[in-house]
Amino acid sequence: MTGAKKKKKSTLWGKMHTPQCEDIIQWCRRRLPILDWAPHYNLKENLLPDTVSGIMLAVQQVTQGLAFAVLSSVHPVFGLYGSLFPAIIYAIFGMGRHVATGTFALTSLISANAVERIVPQNIQNLTTPSNTSVLGLSDFEMQRIHVAVAVSFLGGVIQVAMFVLQLGSATFVVTEPVISAMTTGAATHVVTSQVKYLLGMKMPYISGPLGFFYIYAYVFENIKSVRLEALLLSLLSIVVLVLVKELNEQFKRKIKVVLPVDLVLIIAASFACYCTNMENTYGLEVVGHIPQGIPSPRAPPMNILSAVITEAFGVALVGYVASLALAQGSAKKFKYSIDDNQEFLAHGLSNIVSSFFFCIPSAAAMGRTAGLYSTGAKTQVACLISCIFVLIVIYAIGPLLYWLPMCVLASIIVVGLKGMLIQFRDLKKYWNVDKIDWGIWVSTYVFTICFAANVGLLFGVVCTIAIVIGRFPRAMTLSIKNMKEMEFKVKTEMDSETLQQVKIISINNPLVFLNAKKFYTDLMNIIQKENACNQPLDDISKCEQNTLLNSLSNGNCNGYENGDEGLKRDFSSVMNSSWNCLGVEVYMDCKGRSVDVLLAHCTASLIKGMTYYGNLDSEKPVFFESVSAAISHIHSNKVS
Repeated sequence: MTGAKKKKKSTLWGKMHTPQCEDIIQWCRRRLPILDWAPHYNLKENLLPDTVSGIMLAVQQVTQGLAFAVLSSVHPVFGLYGSLFPAIIYAIFGMGRHVATGTFALTSLISANAVERIVPQNIQNLTTPSNTSVLGLSDFEMQRIHVAVAVSFLGGVIQVAMFVLQLGSATFVVTEPVISAMTTGAATHVVTSQVKYLLGMKMPYISGPLGFFYIYAYVFENIKSVRLEALLLSLLSIVVLVLVKELNEQFKRKIKVVLPVDLVLIIAASFACYCTNMENTYGLEVVGHIPQGIPSPRAPPMNILSAVITEAFGVALVGYVASLALAQGSAKKFKYSIDDNQEFLAHGLSNIVSSFFFCIPSAAAMGRTAGLYSTGAKTQVACLISCIFVLIVIYAIGPLLYWLPMCVLASIIVVGLKGMLIQFRDLKKYWNVDKIDWGIWVSTYVFTICFAANVGLLFGVVCTIAIVIGRFPRAMTLSIKNMKEMEFKVKTEMDSETLQQVKIISINNPLVFLNAKKFYTDLMNIIQKENACNQPLDDISKCEQNTLLNSLSNGNCNGYENGDEGLKRDFSSVMNSSWNCLGVEVYMDCKGRSVDVLLAHCTASLIKGMTYYGNLDSEKPVFFESVSAAISHIHSNKVS
């Protein structure tokens, strides 16, 4: 008898712990999103727009790769590698269909801190080009890329560790004002770092606390050393880039393919510099020799990982937050979902694997993602196609860029950061909607400017959490008793048929970013559940499929062609900008499902915020003083 029990117990244990084939397949599809979308790829509809987008993306990847490698204080060729391998890895593991991963200004700037600290500029003259080293570069250049590679590797390890710890869901503490302020401040840092190239000045590397101000102090003290030729070429490049990009944006609906002005400018500037010998005649700094081909993979140097741990954390957090914001924006725009935790894995592996191929830290960039939007990309195939053209540049075209002036590359960097710099306009929005969010934006920006992007991000998160904790005790909500009394009053005044068309949803907790995602998910589940329960299969043809019908109406339309089902939400808590955006999103999503949203007991800040953020239907009232008033409005519309 005992043996039988043991046998039965072991059988149950085996069933519990032996993974089934379906479980393995499901796990692979969850962790390898390419297995989910690639088999269903529509060649006829998607290949052409993805190809066009891939070509345009390759232009951006090449130009930004060269520029951000210089920003990272390494040889420009390593930026080309950083535009290739991370894009391939993210296409396999990432879920953002319009996220273009590669070299990134913010992570390059953070990486440069480690490079300049460990391998400073003053030892360059002590090294000479070596034919025995990788790519024939000097020992100085190889030492520098080893530091950048170590930052990339350790940053990726940190991101994968965060994936293992399931910390993707913890990103709710990073709110929109914090992301906007941090990226704007970091973009300001990047522009400042390029001043020496724009002006043609020789300047020592300046970083650390208040380094932003020390750079401009140095510039004004040595203003006489500015090269007029570099300044004029920089101004001309910026004017051409801005003008052509604005024209492309204005006429993008009339022209099928936008002008790749970055590539045209690089070719024209390189040719002009070669013909006039600007390097020797005017003393302009050029890119120099760019080796052909891709070197054999090599493991990152493990002996310096402890020396770059601060920069690695900055790369891991700043790169992930900026990339996740773009992925979430892409998912919201094109109506699909992403897993925040899976994005940790995708970006972590992108940094780890790429570090074996001499790549600087990577992340998604706003300009490249916006480019995929404008050129009509459909899937990650666009990024894979761009990798083919980047390979062509690495093996064939790269050496021809020897004469490219550094001031032109700096101009491309500055103009490419336009999307981040114009976020200053968010200040007006936050001031009109929520003064506290405005204060968070300004203080986060100041901390980013005075210290670094990772410090500004940490300050913004801590400040936001502190404010939320302070708001929670003061938030007022309707009690269950009051809600029941209100429903009883409604039932005595309205007929049962009207009530059957109404779903009342009450929130008895403060509505803040901490519970925003859960509330939205719960609300959409309620709507879908009602939709599934209230439409008999036999009678769907009698009504519009997007109309919610009550199960007791036997599928008859009863004059409700427009789906006038009211969803009442009781908002009586402190709101912030995240909830204002969510309120508008809920309203628009429900409107798309032919479900009317009526809001009762709203605070003045919510009404003001939603009106400011969203384009609400002006013909139909949305806000009401009470649930009774809202249902009375529905009843009067039904009767009329």
